[in-house]
Amino acid sequence: MVADVLAEVRLEGDDAVRRFTREFDGCEVERFLVPPEVVASAREAASPALIDALEAMADRLRETCEHQVIEPWMDRRDDEFVGELVRPLRRVGLYVPGGRAAYPSSVIMSSVPAQVAGVEGLAVASPPGPDGEVSSAVLAACAVAGVAEVYRMGGAQAIAAFAYGTDSVRPVEKIVGPGNVFVTEAKKQVAGWCGIDSEAGPTEIAIVADGAADPSFVAADLIAQAEHGPDGAHVLITWEPGLTEEVIAELETQLLSHPRAEEVENALTAGGTAVLVRDLEQALETANAFASEHLELIFEGAEEAIGQVQSAASVFVGPFTPVPVGDYSGTTNHVLPSGGPARWSSGLSVRDFVKTIYVSGMSQSALERVEPHIAALSDAEGLPGHASSVSLRLEGSS
Repeated sequence: MVADVLAEVRLEGDDAVRRFTREFDGCEVERFLVPPEVVASAREAASPALIDALEAMADRLRETCEHQVIEPWMDRRDDEFVGELVRPLRRVGLYVPGGRAAYPSSVIMSSVPAQVAGVEGLAVASPPGPDGEVSSAVLAACAVAGVAEVYRMGGAQAIAAFAYGTDSVRPVEKIVGPGNVFVTEAKKQVAGWCGIDSEAGPTEIAIVADGAADPSFVAADLIAQAEHGPDGAHVLITWEPGLTEEVIAELETQLLSHPRAEEVENALTAGGTAVLVRDLEQALETANAFASEHLELIFEGAEEAIGQVQSAASVFVGPFTPVPVGDYSGTTNHVLPSGGPARWSSGLSVRDFVKTIYVSGMSQSALERVEPHIAALSDAEGLPGHASSVSLRLEGSS
């Protein structure tokens, strides 16, 4: 189905996006671009508490992003030089989920590292609600972030519009941001046509905890992630059998007062797991094998154990650092790989919005010095023209 959506948007452009918006989002959208003045006014209409929270998140995240800036370098020797240029991407599409809930925080998480990297062209796509409009909270976040180009479109059709372009939407060089399974699959299928960030599937949390961990904290953190919906993974890893029983009891108690108790309970039933291991060492080995999106360490000596973590997208250390700290405080980014890619990829950062370009230069004497090596490798690989391109220069200069 995703491939069909991509193909039809690529062929028909705006008409296909409108059709799929009607089919999947249940609303009519004539113009996808939200007028900039509507984006700006959303800030004034939002509650002061929300604006304060978004501004604080942006400020804290910007401080983190400043440490991620990649500097160009140049190594100059007597007769040659080598280095790397660093260039920001020119135009990036930021996908902000909608539907089940509004995610203004994702606007900040995606836009701030891009801005620190120097990206000038930022465009947001977010699914419209039944009224055909983007969430007012998302628009307010766009205003706080300084992103004026916002589109009323979501799902695979939004990814296609960003990748291929339509009459209304200019194509982008890269698409970033979380989404549902259809958005994730669409991003995978357009990769190569444009860039994408790491794959982000349903939410994951692994909690490594000892017998001293407060079971109410552990249960609350499992519930918090289960709020994101079905197909997630919510895992407790412990070497204390009693903790598992206490956490289950706490889950039952806390769910009684949750406004979406049945939905969250279903997510926990389908994706909740307790893994009993031999000791802390095996617990961390298990966590590394899982390579979860979120990893909480709630045990004595957790900070000292950070060095043993090999695979996780984001680590939360100690009983007072639950995952919502990463979701909302801005200390770290919450756009993270899930489903296993944390074994080889990382959460969203400034590095996702720049590219490096090798540059080198040689004088005649430097080329003479490396010519024997080039000739030997050229011969070994059966590429005589490579050697000739060097030898002709040197013969002509002698």
